[in-house]
Amino acid sequence: MGEPALVVLAAGMGSRYGGLKQIDPVGPCGQIIIEYSIYDAYRAGFRKVIFLIRDWMRKDFEQIIGRKLEGRMSVSYAYQEFGRFLPQGFEIPEGRVKPWGTAHAVLCCRDFIDGPFAMINADDYYGPSAFRDMYGALMAADEKAEPMDFAMAGYVLGNTLTDNGKVARGVCRAAGDRLESIVERKYIVKTPEGPKYSLDDGKTFFPLSPDSTVSMNFWGFTPAIFPELERRFPVFLETELKKNPLTEEMYIPNVVGQLLEEGRATVKVMRSGDKWYGVTYREDKPDVEGAIAGFIKSGLYPEKLWD
Repeated sequence: MGEPALVVLAAGMGSRYGGLKQIDPVGPCGQIIIEYSIYDAYRAGFRKVIFLIRDWMRKDFEQIIGRKLEGRMSVSYAYQEFGRFLPQGFEIPEGRVKPWGTAHAVLCCRDFIDGPFAMINADDYYGPSAFRDMYGALMAADEKAEPMDFAMAGYVLGNTLTDNGKVARGVCRAAGDRLESIVERKYIVKTPEGPKYSLDDGKTFFPLSPDSTVSMNFWGFTPAIFPELERRFPVFLETELKKNPLTEEMYIPNVVGQLLEEGRATVKVMRSGDKWYGVTYREDKPDVEGAIAGFIKSGLYPEKLWD
């Protein structure tokens, strides 16, 4: 089994942000948000990173982050392409520009992975402790385990909300450190009464506890996940895509939830008390810049990461 790898999901278009948010600087020396996650991953022991991008993004990623990692980490670029893993005869809906979702994104990385791997979003800040915990979990993972042996970094919902709009979170139910179920809520907002979620694009809302454990898409998998993703992708296209042909996506939390229901996987939940920071919206950027400046002042990060 190969060494643990880090998969960075960066193919999202950034429509709510209004630009290519993955490469917008937030650090004092022009660092992008993902540099801090990769730096934390490197300190935790990761030495292999795969950027999942669209092919037209590669030059920017190589210039802004890839070259900084040369000599420190093995860097690869995988592409999330519309045509990959589509069933024969399937026609892409006219006008569809959005990628197929995080489950398809991970599947597109399969050829670059030969061991356990973690996956994260390119536009989220997770904190150092989550990477240390995840690296330890991956080093102990059994690739041949039945049920499959996975892990997840869990965050407190109240630490993962923005004042600037809705967010998507995988809301979890756990027994001890074992995940029992996860439901992707695509419309969660912060209100004076606490977090609430909507199932009808904001017409009606239901309360959520701010102490709920949620997934921020920081998962640990073995290669055993790939056959499951490949088998379930055509099912998604057949049954779920019709709900909204232009925007419906296949999400990793939904696949994990299905595997849990079927008794096919166990997921260790490693709870983090760190506050999440992200650039879901352009208005989030000043908060992230301020947080990074505070981390540097406290000594958590050097001003220049890779010197």
